[in-house]
Amino acid sequence: MILFGTIVNTLLIIIGTIIGRFLHNIPERMKETVMYGIGLAVTVIGIQMTFESTQILIVIVSIVFGAVIGEWVDLDAKVNKLGEWIESKLPARREGPSIAQGFVTATLIFVVGSMAIIGAIDSGLRNDHDVLIMKGIIDGFASIILSSTLGIGVIFAAIPVFLYQTVITLFATQMSRFIPDALLEFFIAEMTATGGLMIVAIGLNLIGLTKIRVANLIPGILIVSIVVGVVYAL
Repeated sequence: MILFGTIVNTLLIIIGTIIGRFLHNIPERMKETVMYGIGLAVTVIGIQMTFESTQILIVIVSIVFGAVIGEWVDLDAKVNKLGEWIESKLPARREGPSIAQGFVTATLIFVVGSMAIIGAIDSGLRNDHDVLIMKGIIDGFASIILSSTLGIGVIFAAIPVFLYQTVITLFATQMSRFIPDALLEFFIAEMTATGGLMIVAIGLNLIGLTKIRVANLIPGILIVSIVVGVVYAL
């Protein structure tokens, strides 16, 4: 079953979130310090991913033009509105992080990254789910911590993760027919680096140093594919 890895990843996010909700009585000071720790770890992971680039100019161009498109359509506001809509459909809750905040933060962490793309491609091309299962374990542990600090909104991140990875997996089943291996490797490297910069932004937001509208950078992923295709053709 080509979607086995994605299904496991999705279930581990849900299970991790549920476990994390039983830890919501952690003292506020401890939650704050843990969140800073997560932010630092996420930042370091993003920096490591950025070094995957072989042509950093592609990353810069993708981030800049992606930001322009993202701000133009205000993708960040739309993602937050989706989170707020979900929150409005649920019972009233106590003070604390909004469901929208948990949903948006977790979605960006789980979706923006190379493991989601590489793992989904492996599932589609080779029916190999090891990468997505490994990602699922990481996401599961992250869900425990995130949900203990950001609340139940984290669980809804499982929906875009499932849809995103499913689309890539299904596309990958046909990918080898029209995309050369060299081009695919080139794209993955630059996509990893571009996603890495977005991950750094998420980490800085978690620490509280910045308030970057990371969702508005996501169109940069589309720009990467276009620029990589042009550079490869030349």
